[in-house]
Amino acid sequence: MASTVAVGKPAAGKPAAGKPSRGGRWSPWLFALPALVVYVAFLVYPALSSLFFSLTNWDGLSSTYEFVGLDNYLKLPQDPVVVTAVRNNLIWTVVTIAVPTVIGLLLAIALNGKVHGKPILRLIFYTPAVLPLVSIASIWGWLYNPQYGAINSFLRMIGLDGLATAWLGQDSTALWAVMVPAIWLRTGFPMLLYLAALQGIPNELYEAATVDGATRWQQFWNVTMPGLRPAHYIVLALSLIDSFKVFDMIYAMTYGGPGTSTQVMGTWMYFNVFQYYQAGYGTAIAVVITLVAIAVGIPYVRSQTREAS
Repeated sequence: MASTVAVGKPAAGKPAAGKPSRGGRWSPWLFALPALVVYVAFLVYPALSSLFFSLTNWDGLSSTYEFVGLDNYLKLPQDPVVVTAVRNNLIWTVVTIAVPTVIGLLLAIALNGKVHGKPILRLIFYTPAVLPLVSIASIWGWLYNPQYGAINSFLRMIGLDGLATAWLGQDSTALWAVMVPAIWLRTGFPMLLYLAALQGIPNELYEAATVDGATRWQQFWNVTMPGLRPAHYIVLALSLIDSFKVFDMIYAMTYGGPGTSTQVMGTWMYFNVFQYYQAGYGTAIAVVITLVAIAVGIPYVRSQTREAS
């Protein structure tokens, strides 16, 4: 007796092939839910709240505030301290990116060669990058002390009393004095990245260049620098983002002074929110800083995404 089999109808209790069950459709979201809750609670919600309060005249304490629209943002270009802060941010960005990058590259090239004690030297040069910024600011603040600081004491000891000055107490020297420890602690990061990139350049390229009669300088520009292109991009992108967010070093060493000579956008935002009780205006400054950091970071993220894919 011939038996017949039903075709195209799934067995009872089993989903059709190729169609996920209702529970399976939501399973990925259930796994992602804890991280999504944390992301919304600690990033999305604060960001949207900050954006909202930047459109108000909230003082940061009272429960009442008035919606003022874009007034806080329109007031920024008219604020002389903001103009000074933007200028200082630009100076800080150029100096604290260019100098540590060049020094870090030179150190990486030196440590990539035949040098005795390379592990110890790498540790010495990279250690400042992992030290707490507040402790670094305290140490350098003591070094800059006009009466008992090691810098002025050394200048007096070698007969250069005329150069001894209040480094952090004068408009003409304060910002540059703060940038010295910033350069010192930022040098280790590019050095480490460049060192890793140098070790990834095949020796065969240098051997071929030597056979072709290339000098060391020509090998540097035609072999080393192209091989370091990804490292250049990472160093510049991350350093640029970090430079726009500068706050703790300046706050701990000069408190934005003397006067407003070392004010940057981060410190002026802090003073408006927590000292002058102009939370709406201070939050508008914070939004501008965030937008600049995002604008700088987008090309970096896109390049990393393309490389990963």
